[in-house]
Amino acid sequence: MGLASEFSGYVAMEWRGFNQAPLDDRQFEHNQFSLSVQPEFYTSWDNDRQSFTFVPYARIDQQDSERTHFDIRELTWMKVAEKWELRLGIRKLFWGVTESQHLVDIINQTDAVENTDGEDKLGQPMVNLALIDSDWGTLDLFILTGFRERTFAGVDGRLRTPLPVDTDAAQYESSREEKHIDWAARWQQTLGDWEVGLSYFQGTGRDPLLLPKTNAAGKPVLIPYYEQIRQTGLDVQWIYEDWLWKLEAIHRDSDRQNFLAATGGFEYTFVGIMDSSWDLGLIGEYLYDDRDDEALTAFQNDLFAGLRLTLNDAQSSELLMGVIQDLDHNGRLFSLEASRRLGESWKLTVEARLFSDIAQSDPFYSVRDDDHIQVELAWYF
Repeated sequence: MGLASEFSGYVAMEWRGFNQAPLDDRQFEHNQFSLSVQPEFYTSWDNDRQSFTFVPYARIDQQDSERTHFDIRELTWMKVAEKWELRLGIRKLFWGVTESQHLVDIINQTDAVENTDGEDKLGQPMVNLALIDSDWGTLDLFILTGFRERTFAGVDGRLRTPLPVDTDAAQYESSREEKHIDWAARWQQTLGDWEVGLSYFQGTGRDPLLLPKTNAAGKPVLIPYYEQIRQTGLDVQWIYEDWLWKLEAIHRDSDRQNFLAATGGFEYTFVGIMDSSWDLGLIGEYLYDDRDDEALTAFQNDLFAGLRLTLNDAQSSELLMGVIQDLDHNGRLFSLEASRRLGESWKLTVEARLFSDIAQSDPFYSVRDDDHIQVELAWYF
């Protein structure tokens, strides 16, 4: 058979509004506008046993020059057989089951200028062989052939560290720097009402240490330092009637430290509330990191509580709202995400983040005055 091709994607306008002045007078004050575009080209041949996908991405930002960037999210050739799949190129994939954070999701680097939730990722060059068997599950083997540095807000951007991050001066534990070849493996299987994943990663850590330095102009900055790490991960889901129980746990070690972290909890769904088509989910999760105050994350002893409302209408209307409470201090992070389709080709998304009573030792302390609302209107083609 011949080629079967599709071209799709979206163009989106985004506005962010901040209601407080920034902590650093070099940052912009209240309004931030940007334009993003993500086309996608897909083609298949050989009776759909081979395919090619190309997904570039670009954003132009009015205020933050570092947020204006281009990336290739996917550029992948795939070959499918009965018992295996082979993928070559640049890919973006997701591991994880919990709502509040995704500990096991380590393959792709975080695109931190896109959003604060850590769910936007850069494309990762790789070779991926999946071995598939209905009896023992799927084993994914990865060779990761190039490292992607994390993106950070610029000097004039908001939601950034107290000092700007000088990404041009990044340092590495490996002498091969960004050319170090990483590898990973993941086994996953469905066992009745259980879904289980076991993963292992060895290579350049995606979470950099930020070291205070002085740049060439004599100004204080933070320099990213990328360690060599080994991480073992576990993700589990158990479905029981209207309950969904979730767990993600990792053990990571490097020459600097070893630690254990886990996030676990539940989502209970009330189906058809008030005799309607609406579903309401109650979410509760506990976030743990045994490094305590030495953790690079803000979530070392925290509780997440949330509500998920799904209207099940033709417009795919959804609402997710929640709060993360720091159990060691009084800090709280409030979040809201809502989306609704408008007609056949448009989608409206609203997000909000609010920070309350953030302790000075908390990594969120530098963005404590960065409460904001974000509105995106996207046209899909």
